[in-house]
Amino acid sequence: MSSSPADITRLLNDWSAGNQSAADQLTPLIYSELHKVARAYLRREANGHTLQATELLNETYLRLLGQNQDWKSRTQFLGVAAHLMRLVLVDHARRRKAGKRGPNLRTTLQDFHQPALEKGADVLALDDALGALEKLDARKAQVIELHYFGGLEKEEIAVMVGISIATVGRELRAARAFLNREMLGAP
Repeated sequence: MSSSPADITRLLNDWSAGNQSAADQLTPLIYSELHKVARAYLRREANGHTLQATELLNETYLRLLGQNQDWKSRTQFLGVAAHLMRLVLVDHARRRKAGKRGPNLRTTLQDFHQPALEKGADVLALDDALGALEKLDARKAQVIELHYFGGLEKEEIAVMVGISIATVGRELRAARAFLNREMLGAP
């Protein structure tokens, strides 16, 4: 079976309707796509990061299977996966910080192109900053999460959120600036 976005969306719809066969067909397609996202994200991690792409993906996938969603599209599915991937990374950072191995799980956010974020950012500090952004502007937080954690392109985000591609670009720039200020502790 091909793994086009339309095929994935159809299988997600069938799975939501209770078709277990669709879920069985969907699993290798989605797993492969999510594994690419996990690998891409972890390539940006600082040296010494202990979480592997397969571990990140497996934990995210288990959480996805536990979701009781009415899946409407591949993009929606990837959006939920992006959010869950963020939660997995935050949970991992909290466990690591609480453990004996050291307090500083760091991730570089090279695609943010901001001085404070290029040097590396503590996953917990990033989560706090995203939480603050979400309280201030939920759409900006959603857009940055979909782009950074979900690996979605501006066009896909625009469709999912229901805004123009130009607005996605503006939201990403504003969200990056906000996160940079928050993580630097600047007013």
